[in-house]
Amino acid sequence: ILVIFWLGVFTVHTAKGSIGSQSMRKIRCVTLSTQHLNIRNLVGYEKQQVPLNAIMFITTKGIRICVSPDQKWVQTAMKKIDQKRTTK
Repeated sequence: ILVIFWLGVFTVHTAKGSIGSQSMRKIRCVTLSTQHLNIRNLVGYEKQQVPLNAIMFITTKGIRICVSPDQKWVQTAMKKIDQKRTTK
């Protein structure tokens, strides 16, 4: 009975630890894509300054793509996404 109890406690503790550690991780851009993305496929973005100055776009499929914020199409895409957010 003690072994079964100990296994149960160990399993719960391990599961809680792995779930907690996943929420602590933050996705960061370490490389930048040079591709021009289709604005219609973008649903959100996040600004980042460390370790790179970048914009992380989030696609309709949940894919995160990092690009340089200096490109004109990136600024246009961010404005479109902001407009969609305000109209909802």
